[in-house]
Amino acid sequence: MDFRDLRYFEVIATEGNLGRAAERLFRTQPALTKCIDRLEADLGAQLFEKSGRHMRLTAAGTALLARARRLAIMVEDTSRELQEHASGLRGTIRIGCVPTLAQHLMPSVFQDLLAEAPEVKVELMVAMNDPILRALREGQLDLVVGPVVDADEELESEQFAEDVVVVMAASNHRIFQGEYALRDLLDYKWILPAPGVATRQFLDQTFERNGLARPQIQIESNVLNMILPILEKTHLLGFVTRFNLRSASADLREVELPETTMRRRLGLTYRRTGYISPVMQRISAFLRTRGATLLD
Repeated sequence: MDFRDLRYFEVIATEGNLGRAAERLFRTQPALTKCIDRLEADLGAQLFEKSGRHMRLTAAGTALLARARRLAIMVEDTSRELQEHASGLRGTIRIGCVPTLAQHLMPSVFQDLLAEAPEVKVELMVAMNDPILRALREGQLDLVVGPVVDADEELESEQFAEDVVVVMAASNHRIFQGEYALRDLLDYKWILPAPGVATRQFLDQTFERNGLARPQIQIESNVLNMILPILEKTHLLGFVTRFNLRSASADLREVELPETTMRRRLGLTYRRTGYISPVMQRISAFLRTRGATLLD
């Protein structure tokens, strides 16, 4: 197989349309059709099924797409490795980070990194865990800083700290006027992240395990720097990290209940087969050092 054919095949599969793929690749549609014909002849298997103007992958095509993407990542990593061996602590590192650590950990890490390697360029993607892990798998990121990933064939994680996520409210919230139990939290509306986020799932499952309804959501937001001011100015409840009690200017207080205390391991995650550049090694060391003191 020709690697160029595999590269073209990946774009065709992603677009699902020869015309759009041809525009992206600056090639003609007949040229791309010949590319598919060559691959199917080499493999002895049909890669696409036509549905009108669209092209859907067969089972063989889906398997080849996964392999082609891995090969593309390996080629890119090889190119970067050879260039960076000559340049030392230079180049670009692409980091994905969950909002909590982007606010409370990464400023110190970048301070250390840029003091030692001022020529390094950082591409930072701040998002919830699922999008950044997907970007890591697809080769768009080199490193993810967030919750530890367990038992994954493609990814390797290393823990450097533990986070505690708790229910919080404004210090003058009515819930603090007397004693409260888990069921009392349902008397108030909430600001929470989307249902697919791990912290939201933990909270929903906590209420369900205790035979209670799920919290009533009034505002749904994944942006950390919006949640804290909203909690301070309203009578909503939120579910956020304890880091905010020490470092945020917002006047917040923890609604202390053992059932709604979530512990999660934090660490750095990278592809098992990915290239570990000199820059990535240094920033990983800074993460270990700064992460170990995150809760001190």
